[in-house]
Amino acid sequence: MNYYISDLHIGHENVIYFDDRPFKDIDEMFNELVDRWNNVVTNKDTVYILGDFIWYKENMWEDVVKQFNGHKVLVKGNHDVKSMSSGTRKLFDNVVDYCETKDNGRRVIMSHYPILFYRADYNPNVYMLYGHVHNTKEMDYLQQFRKILVDNIMTTSSPLAQILHVGCMEEYMNYTPRTLDEIIEGDKKKYLLQGEKQNGIDYQTE
Repeated sequence: MNYYISDLHIGHENVIYFDDRPFKDIDEMFNELVDRWNNVVTNKDTVYILGDFIWYKENMWEDVVKQFNGHKVLVKGNHDVKSMSSGTRKLFDNVVDYCETKDNGRRVIMSHYPILFYRADYNPNVYMLYGHVHNTKEMDYLQQFRKILVDNIMTTSSPLAQILHVGCMEEYMNYTPRTLDEIIEGDKKKYLLQGEKQNGIDYQTE
């Protein structure tokens, strides 16, 4: 099973206030993140972490990473270690800046940063997952651009804007790795797309 999440910011005290996270301090946040992760992820699963995973210095990463179940692929963000040692890289199945994978017949494109016009953005079986923007004005602008694209779908070559935020602070993420289906469903509910057809595009999950 594949799971996805971004922007855990483990060890970053200021992010608790920035995101209004429901934790009193970084220790409580860490313990909750580990518990919520391990309650759904087994060691047979793969979690794609879309950046800004750990705020601590690199010498602390091993102690942190080993507490989380599953295989891990890190799609690096702007707050991850810039020049990562080979020892730290070995904590993950892969460490990349950009990633694509298949998930139950669908292609998933992943970057820490949102890509408005991603590869094959006209294909209903392709999704772009991102982090980075948290709940900020950048997110507001992104959703405005996305709405413009969705409202103007006219041909089979039009971009579908299937751009989904997997920041852990999203209500539908709830600081827990989620499957692609869970993310699609959560996004629909947030943006009132559930069960609707927008200009002929069916947003129902497969």
